[in-house]
Amino acid sequence: MSEIVSDIKRAKAAALKLATLDTETKNNALRAMARALDENRSKVLEANIKDVAATERMAEKGDISDALVKRLKVSDEKISGMIEGILDVIKLEDPVGETMSTLKLDEGLILYQIRCPIGMLGVIFESRPDVVPQILALCLKSGNGVAFKGGSEALNSNRALFDILTAAAGSAGIPKEAFVMMETREDIGQILELHEYIDLLIPRGSNSFVQYIQNNTKIPVLGHAAGICHIYIDDEADLDIALKVTLDSKIQYPAVCNAVETLLVNSKIAKDFLPKILDLYTKNGVEVRVDNRSKALIPKGVKDATEEDWDAEYNDLIISIKVVDDIREAINFINTHGSHHTDAIITANKNKQIEFVRSVDSADVFINASTRFADGYRYGKGAEVGISTNKIHSRGPVGMEGLMIYKYVLVGNGQVVKDYVGKDAKKFVHEPLNEKYEM
Repeated sequence: MSEIVSDIKRAKAAALKLATLDTETKNNALRAMARALDENRSKVLEANIKDVAATERMAEKGDISDALVKRLKVSDEKISGMIEGILDVIKLEDPVGETMSTLKLDEGLILYQIRCPIGMLGVIFESRPDVVPQILALCLKSGNGVAFKGGSEALNSNRALFDILTAAAGSAGIPKEAFVMMETREDIGQILELHEYIDLLIPRGSNSFVQYIQNNTKIPVLGHAAGICHIYIDDEADLDIALKVTLDSKIQYPAVCNAVETLLVNSKIAKDFLPKILDLYTKNGVEVRVDNRSKALIPKGVKDATEEDWDAEYNDLIISIKVVDDIREAINFINTHGSHHTDAIITANKNKQIEFVRSVDSADVFINASTRFADGYRYGKGAEVGISTNKIHSRGPVGMEGLMIYKYVLVGNGQVVKDYVGKDAKKFVHEPLNEKYEM
């Protein structure tokens, strides 16, 4: 058995102990983690400088994307955000042992549905060192063990964060063996085969990266393969709102999965809207690619969009624009070319808002608001383990609730099934109760 397999096997056993800890112990550990991160800012920044320098050299050669370099960078401000995220998890209710439902089957025979941790998680991610404190905090509070595998481009940053945080958690009574950091390329192949020990995989990275994980493991995978997000500008839109929202959705942070990639503009307002949004995008360094109908209205300062553009996740200061005739055409386009991540409509018409919400098949559907709001922290989840376009278990920005499953606890007093079958069988009452199971 390899060292990594041994580590993960120990982590799974330690996760069972973690699942039994009381809320106060877990919250004290989170406070210790936040303090330790604050006290070790320079250590994290120094490690990140090494990673960024090496990665920028790779980007200059074309071996790595500029978007990946942007995601890698850690600043003092970002560390403050990491600390705030950990402290926000303390404020969240402890989900372990929560009674989800209670059903009286018969007198003295009560069935409880109890929330519990999934168990052992595997998180595989590219760049983004802030994944480590986000997920570690959520896993600790929810009673889950976790094995991290970050990209080689963030090796020093990930290790510094992991060592600081797990040492702090261990000093506060947490079984630190429940957390594992893997660092070699070979570790990815091993983790994908560990379906006996890992209960859920959470990949965070490019479309091709996530698809590779999904296609090469028996372990259930939570995540999204792409973030192809749209905004539809309706003919009844407030154009000031439309301009503000579409600009923010593209430029606030273009290298992430919830940045808008395609604008759909109603033909009735295109003549008025398109020159204005082109001016804003040009001033902010955004490359604009358009269909023929758009180009007739804004012939200068744009490029021709190809069929590939409608299915592209740029993660960069690039946007494609298409003119459509009505909301139905926009909805059909989104459901055909989108990735079911985050899509928005800008309109003052309430009926159209409802139609868009009902018809767009995405995890996040927004009205008159930036797509960049699709985020676990902004949703009040403290942090997020990722964004899921799955239709089972969890969908959208996944916080701590996505790391939980449930068990059934049946409390009886000697009842046996044979009394409930046959000619004179007792009847089940199946009466819902407002009663919690005390653990």
